[in-house]
Amino acid sequence: MNDAPTRGYGQDVGNKTSLRVIAHSSIQRILRNRNELLNMSHGAVFIFWGPSSYMRRDGKGLVYNNLQLMNQILPQLKAYMISRHKMLQFDDLFKRETGKDRKISNTWLSTGWFTMTIALELCDRINVYGMVPPDFCRDPNHLSVPYHYYEPLGPDECTMYISHERGRKGSHHRFITEKRVFENWARTFNIHFFQPDWKPEPLTVNHPEIKAAV
Repeated sequence: MNDAPTRGYGQDVGNKTSLRVIAHSSIQRILRNRNELLNMSHGAVFIFWGPSSYMRRDGKGLVYNNLQLMNQILPQLKAYMISRHKMLQFDDLFKRETGKDRKISNTWLSTGWFTMTIALELCDRINVYGMVPPDFCRDPNHLSVPYHYYEPLGPDECTMYISHERGRKGSHHRFITEKRVFENWARTFNIHFFQPDWKPEPLTVNHPEIKAAV
């Protein structure tokens, strides 16, 4: 996702990228590292997402303008933008799954949300690596790991998750909320989590107590 590298991390993340989902906020880093992230990804598909103001085609859309530039530099690049209509569908899906309106709750959907949803549309089976369960950060003895595997001195994963989940001023990702949705999807769809390995617990059904008639 985004500008996450594979070079030097192949033992953990593999060496082949078939599809990369990229946020509007990452496009400049993608361009700066295009020799690694784009040229090495022969045959890969790139899907860009962002607010409609970044995607407009009247010369004022930052993402669209940069994709035009990338197409001139790398004409064989398979790059696509998520349409405004599709973005609204992602918002509706978030509201249906969480009961929260994305805009009213000052929420920015994460690139992981788009990636998982796209994977559900494309894949018969989804293996997710490196995603902790929703309650991971509640454990006081949880393992402290960096938020990005390629930034070992960067922010702590749980610190990032909790600060975004609780943030009210400005817009924030709701990482933990999204993980609860993914956990719920895994009860229905063919989704599996590895490193760490975990499975969603089955939902408990409370049956009403039936009293014998007197």
